[in-house]
Amino acid sequence: MLSTLLADFRIIFERDPAARNWLEVLFCYPGLQALLLHRLAHWLYSIGIPFIPRLISHFSRFLTGIEIHPGAVIGQGVFIDHGMGVVIGETAIIGNYSLIYQGVTLGGTGKESGKRHPTLSENVVVGAGAKVLGNIQIGKNVRIGAGSVVLRDVPADCTVVGVPGRIIYRSGVRINPLEHGSLPDAEAQVIRALVDRIEQLEQQIQEIQRTKPPVVSVLSEHYAPNSHVLTHEKILSKAQSCNLENKVIEEFLDGSGI
Repeated sequence: MLSTLLADFRIIFERDPAARNWLEVLFCYPGLQALLLHRLAHWLYSIGIPFIPRLISHFSRFLTGIEIHPGAVIGQGVFIDHGMGVVIGETAIIGNYSLIYQGVTLGGTGKESGKRHPTLSENVVVGAGAKVLGNIQIGKNVRIGAGSVVLRDVPADCTVVGVPGRIIYRSGVRINPLEHGSLPDAEAQVIRALVDRIEQLEQQIQEIQRTKPPVVSVLSEHYAPNSHVLTHEKILSKAQSCNLENKVIEEFLDGSGI
């Protein structure tokens, strides 16, 4: 227990540049206070003490703005940054050294009994306002973008954004959990692909409108093969461009593998 509390304390200095001294962290960081109270409530809950664990959880919510059910299992070195509005359900499991921002919900999707809340593996980052709902598995080193809604399992070493959440990055390389500015915009990529497709279609329509009658067009192709004729390289380039755009659009509509 002592090693877990020390890990909760030390991780703040590693991940928050605003943390300057131990006194400030101990008394002015609601995420740490919520975790300390939760670990007491969880211990009482696990040995079957009634009412008291929920009372401690309720007091913690009043004090910090963070609601953690006493039944939730939280690993060591977890950092709840700011934390206002965070809700963690009864059967949620959070792995070691995960990072959770304000407004995050680890909730259920119905009134079913048993395991009904998500399981987060180690080193998971959940951005501000994200919702992870249901009995789903979130793999190691996953980053969930701010405001995302995740409803399905996510494999390890992925980045998820959007509503509903879509995988937009896969890699086996561990990255800095604080680099939120590097998250790509899946919706913008798809919109850009659709705009490019519309521009291509408009150009083709304009070319058709400018072409000569069929007989003259055939003669011009015979006597002037370089005019109004697409070379093999141009056709191949356009086909490859279309295939790439189709892949981006299809992955977006299919949930990018989630």
